[in-house]
Amino acid sequence: MLNAKTKFSRRLVPWLALGGLVALASMVVAPFLAPIAWASVLAYASWPVAERIRRGCNNKDTLAAFLATALLALTIFLPLVWLIWLAQQEIGHLFPALQAFLANPPPVPEALRSMPWIGEWLMQQQAHFTANPNGASLVIKTWLAAHTADLSTLAGGLGKNLAKMILVVVILFFFFRDGTRIVRELRHVLERFIGAQVHDYLHAAGTTTRAVVYGILLTALVQGVVAGLGYWVAGLTSPVMFGLLTMILALIPFGTPLAWGAAGLLLLLQGETAAAIGVWIWGAAIVSQLDNVLRPLFISSISPIPFLLVLFGVLGGLLAFGLVGLFIGPIVLSVVWAVWREWTAHLDEVATVN
Repeated sequence: MLNAKTKFSRRLVPWLALGGLVALASMVVAPFLAPIAWASVLAYASWPVAERIRRGCNNKDTLAAFLATALLALTIFLPLVWLIWLAQQEIGHLFPALQAFLANPPPVPEALRSMPWIGEWLMQQQAHFTANPNGASLVIKTWLAAHTADLSTLAGGLGKNLAKMILVVVILFFFFRDGTRIVRELRHVLERFIGAQVHDYLHAAGTTTRAVVYGILLTALVQGVVAGLGYWVAGLTSPVMFGLLTMILALIPFGTPLAWGAAGLLLLLQGETAAAIGVWIWGAAIVSQLDNVLRPLFISSISPIPFLLVLFGVLGGLLAFGLVGLFIGPIVLSVVWAVWREWTAHLDEVATVN
């Protein structure tokens, strides 16, 4: 018979080999984790549509996956390309408008003049730019020359992100084609390591993913539409572009002020002071507040996980993993919440008995 040391060695060696293999595989896959995570979130969110396409294609997986991927790519990426093109057109007019504004700034509104500190500071700035109109152009040119390297880095970053977007589309195709088999095999493998309770964890992760994805996307869509209507009423030259920009920034908690703040600034540069103030008030009082109302409503209607935990997951995931962390963070905390609820379930039983 084998002694205890031999049995332990025979068990330890395979586990060490498996651990080493997993570590090597992690090193190989690490550069692609972000695209894989994005593809996973998009595939999960659009899976009902992909299933309808598959049924319409008589369960031809490859054809259905190609059509679903093409539809999703057109739905997501075409608006982004159009937004970039519109932004490029707007930037071409921004520098002359900024020069004209600084050379001949509009008078400070009476309502702002009476405000302590702010009114006095605004009137000082107006007097300064009026007395030295060429100084503003010199400051702008100096700033652009000093940040040329930063602009080049930004352009390089855009190229890398474009390559990642293409990679996400490729991964999406395989997720749509083989997603059912991948999930089935994942459940089987996890059940061998964790046990039958893994299905509860996966259910919690799936429910939270659906709640967060739909909650974030629907809230951002509503904020973009409402903000776009405000931009249109204010007379902004590109209300649709700024509406789309607001929708994209609304994916990030507290990101919408960057959009309506820039829209109001553009109106101010064009001399539309009243419209700029109106956009800022609309953005602060309506657009930003929708996030506090709609997102908890959408998320709590789908998932039983506490909204505070979702908020921590969104913010913490964003800081830890970047934009895709908006979804990864809440999913991780939802699994922790499911484990916690399982471990404390007996307390509810004891309370019921007593």
